[in-house]
Amino acid sequence: MRTFLGIALTLLPAASFAQAVDGMFAQGQVASVLDGFHAAAAGADEEKYFSYLAPDAVFLGTDASERWTRDEFRKWAHPYFARGKAWTYKATSRWISFAPDRRVAWFDELLENASYGTCRGSGVLVLTSDGWKIEQYNLSIMVPNDAADAVVKTIRATKPAPTPEAKP
Repeated sequence: MRTFLGIALTLLPAASFAQAVDGMFAQGQVASVLDGFHAAAAGADEEKYFSYLAPDAVFLGTDASERWTRDEFRKWAHPYFARGKAWTYKATSRWISFAPDRRVAWFDELLENASYGTCRGSGVLVLTSDGWKIEQYNLSIMVPNDAADAVVKTIRATKPAPTPEAKP
């Protein structure tokens, strides 16, 4: 019994180190996908950019109307890529978490953009036979709490009035 306990205690640090290395490797892979995704947009590489998205991916933009499938988003974004200048978001920090089976990852990241300032990207990736793919990406503009009332007033002022036929 002592021998078994001694062997188990000897192997325990190695096993936990192996899991930590695996976790760091997966984090690095997910971070690499997100960095590549942003770099492809900055370089106006449409093929590469959309290759990071799963076929059934959803992209949520900053406007309430912007909920696109991958193909809808590509159609909307194509003119930007075609002119050789899409958009540039640079991650300044990122947090990545995994489901217990390590085949699903979710993240949130702070981004800097020349037009919008500090933004947040968040979403979900899944591990496929082709590597990690983005299933959902959500881009949001950070609104300081002190400015929230003014922003809400602006949103309400620009929201079209409902038609008489519309139901709440």
